[in-house]
Amino acid sequence: MEKPLISIVTPIFNTELYLEDCLNSVLSQTYQNWEMILIDDCSTDSSVSIVERFSKKDSRFKLLRNSENKGSGITRNSGIDFAKGKYLCFLDSDDRWKPYKLETQVNFMLGNDYSFSFGSYEFIDEKNNLIKRPKIVTEEPIDYEFLLKKTEIFTSTVMLDLDKIGKFMMPPHRRKQDYGLWLKILKSGVKAYGIKEPIAEYRLRKGSATSNKLSLITKHVLFLKETQKFSLVKSVYYTGYWAINGFIKYYT
Repeated sequence: MEKPLISIVTPIFNTELYLEDCLNSVLSQTYQNWEMILIDDCSTDSSVSIVERFSKKDSRFKLLRNSENKGSGITRNSGIDFAKGKYLCFLDSDDRWKPYKLETQVNFMLGNDYSFSFGSYEFIDEKNNLIKRPKIVTEEPIDYEFLLKKTEIFTSTVMLDLDKIGKFMMPPHRRKQDYGLWLKILKSGVKAYGIKEPIAEYRLRKGSATSNKLSLITKHVLFLKETQKFSLVKSVYYTGYWAINGFIKYYT
């Protein structure tokens, strides 16, 4: 019996320095029935030519191109819409997967009848050096309330069973679209389950959108008000939990 198809969605914007590593980590997977949907958001570097080189050698790499810069959320939505697989994964173009990532996660999902899973991960720098301690995720099932207080789910480790939950789209925000998607799915009653073993490598880059959590506190409050329709007081309440847990996650 053929293994289920996995669709991998990757937005691209000027990540030529890391993109080959990202694509090679998918090629190295022990689970081989996948399609990788790469959506270029008007890169001005050589990112597109790198993808074209890979896609000429392997048709599982599929390139889509935005006509204008739309941001990673809307760009990912194009990939979600295009996806043909039973399972949906996300991999940011500067991150990498462990070779056993897909196989481990599919077995975890099938063996436990889960529809939403994610995993632990390691941190690497711009030169691929391991830094900090790995982030080992909780074994506690994650629901909507949990995720409001702690961003436990790292995008490049997520796997969704589209046959079970259908296709959810990310909110049209320039930041935190992935977090908004997880909240939307969990609010529908689905729970997310973590894999203790690190299955991905998260690249921390100077100047990246997530490199300075303290500067994003006000934006997080506004994000909760806009997407979750919370009052200011309730948004500040959950942002307080988020900020403390974020500090522990990134700076210890």
